[in-house]
Amino acid sequence: MKLRILKSAVTNPWFNLATEDWIFNTLNPDSHTLFLWRNSETVVIGRSQNPWVECKTDKMEADDVFLARRQSGGGAVFHDLGNTNFTFLSPSDAYDQEANFTIIINALKKLGIDATLSGRNDMQVGDRKISGSAFRHAADRSFHHGTLLVNANMQKLGDYLNPHPLKLKAKGIKSVRARVANLVDFNETINHETLSDAIIEAFCEYHGETAQVEQLDEASLAKQPTLNAYYQQMADWDWRFGKTPEFTHHIETRFDWGMMDVHMDVKQAMITEVVIFSDALNVELIDLLKKTLTGIKYNKPEIKNKLDELAKAQPELAAQVGDFEKWLVGEMEG
Repeated sequence: MKLRILKSAVTNPWFNLATEDWIFNTLNPDSHTLFLWRNSETVVIGRSQNPWVECKTDKMEADDVFLARRQSGGGAVFHDLGNTNFTFLSPSDAYDQEANFTIIINALKKLGIDATLSGRNDMQVGDRKISGSAFRHAADRSFHHGTLLVNANMQKLGDYLNPHPLKLKAKGIKSVRARVANLVDFNETINHETLSDAIIEAFCEYHGETAQVEQLDEASLAKQPTLNAYYQQMADWDWRFGKTPEFTHHIETRFDWGMMDVHMDVKQAMITEVVIFSDALNVELIDLLKKTLTGIKYNKPEIKNKLDELAKAQPELAAQVGDFEKWLVGEMEG
């Protein structure tokens, strides 16, 4: 069967995930395709995950860290330039998940590293996880993609993937953290280029064919309108946040002017219902807060703007609204 090898020169995660979609949906059904890529600092969440549960979204924004949502399932992962990502795409009748893992294991052997398959999704060296995978299938095609930890900043894994407990009662999938290691711990000379070369070599050897490596960059967007459309989707706020499963944010505190017990139902990243229990004397304040928050996006700028508008429109309530806004936004920041 014919082979196709693609390698991204771009580290924008929205471009690379869009490229996966583009390949998946336009895949030549008579070829095995390998796509190699890496991302700038990014938290990538699974299709069914909740970014506010998985990530410190405020710290990510402050540090210019991307948030990306992939099409496949699985848990949240942190990518940086110390990760090498691989994607195998095949027609369904020729898809072989075990073969894909074998190719990666063979590539690592070329670099003096003995890795083994662990469970259904992971690879490890000894008892240390060095790779995780996720999968996606359609009627006539399938893909398998994974991340290899080459020289990732392990500190930042914790910085962005250990969220402050927001008392979120979530219906999405919570990620399971595992003990991980970098490949440089086992071969200090390894890097993205040497690993990519080894994977390409192992891919061709396994299938008994060769193919030219096709380099992808931003110019590809202009040449491929379909790819550009997938890129626009990946970059869109509604895809990254709006695909969040329904959840409830429950927080409570006491101000000088009364106790506040707030429940916000969030669906598709919009606040659909607000319930506030309070012993505050001013019932109008509670009603106005509920009305202001209902039907807006669940993000800090939107909430802050709406509450600022309320404070201006109701100057006699400005102090209490200000207290509430500072507290609520602070809780969202974690």
